[in-house]
Order: sequence, then C-alpha cells, then structure tokens
Amino acid sequence: MRSRKFLRAEQLGLAFDVPGLVAGVDEAGRGPLAGPVVAAAVILDELQPIKGLADSKVLTARRREKLFDEIRAKALCCCIAEASAAEIDEINILQATLLAMRRAVEGLRLKPAKVLVDGNRIPVLKVPAEAIVKGDAKVKAISAASILAKVHRDRLCAAMHEAHPQYGFDGHKGYPTPEHLAALRAHGACPEHRRSFAPVREVSGD
Repeated sequence: MRSRKFLRAEQLGLAFDVPGLVAGVDEAGRGPLAGPVVAAAVILDELQPIKGLADSKVLTARRREKLFDEIRAKALCCCIAEASAAEIDEINILQATLLAMRRAVEGLRLKPAKVLVDGNRIPVLKVPAEAIVKGDAKVKAISAASILAKVHRDRLCAAMHEAHPQYGFDGHKGYPTPEHLAALRAHGACPEHRRSFAPVREVSGD
C-alpha cells in the first residue's frame, strides 16, 4: 500500500494560500532592441473599482493613458520599476525581467500576502507567488500592472526619440521592425540599445 505522506508539491502549496492583499505584476519591453525592461506591481482597492481594466495590448493608447492615471489614483499602492539595457546585457533579458519584477514588488508601500505574476516564471520574492499564463487578461490587478508598465515604457520611448530621432523610437518602441533595423544599419547603435541582442551586436561589432 502506497504511503499517504508523499504529496505532490503543488498540493502542498495549496495549504499556504492565505487571505490578504494581493499584488498583480506584469512587464513591458522584453522584445525591443533598446531601452529598459519595465515591470509594475499593483494592489487594487476593492472599495474603488476601476472599470475597463484589460490586457494593455488590447487597449488604445488613449485609453491606456486614462487608465494609468486612474490606477495611480485609486490603487491601494503601486510601483513601477526597471532593469536597464546595461543590466539586460549583463544578466540576459529573462533575468533582467525577473529583477524588474522583484524591484516593483519590493517597492510597494504595503506588503502583499500573495503576488500574482503574468506568464510562467516567478521572480525570487519574500512572499508567496503564483504565475498565471495570460494573467493580464484574467486578473484585474495584473491587467492594471500591464497598463502601468506599458504606458511608462512608451513614455521612455518618447524620451529616447527626442534624444535620438534618427531611430524612430516613438513609432516602433524599440521593436525590431524593418524601419528600426534599417536605422541601425545606417546609424549604428545608440547608448540605449541592448548590445546583447543579435541585430544590435551585428552593427556595433561587439
């Protein structure tokens, strides 16, 4: 007879699911060739619901901007954090993304009882956490985090465009579009480019 003391890890984990504040976490900017990767953590206030929260990718830029302000005003607390292009080059994009997520959670004014992270990877945290695939479309706190991260990074891209207009960061947001790749070949890499990404490495000679 098989002993009952051997339980699967995921079954054991359910016993530690305690009530309390829940933070949603999401990131923006893993795929671009330039700029930081941005993460946000949000603890929503149940007494101040926010209508229209959804995955930031399905919202218009104008709607995201309005929700950005509303989230900042109504959430119990929120934090936006970054991992720089230099950090991405040093530790790779996955680890830099997890680092930005950890910074966002640790920057919250209130400590959550649990953290829900969009995707399938969890940063190292001092509180229980769960990864939720497509969580930005399922969990309102993650949706809110995705909006904060996306708007913040878009604003960074606007600033990069002002500093380096020849690359067109205001349009492609750093993603490897044909226009961006052509600009890279014509002008080389700027300081905000991620040297560890192949298209940048090819033109910078690193």
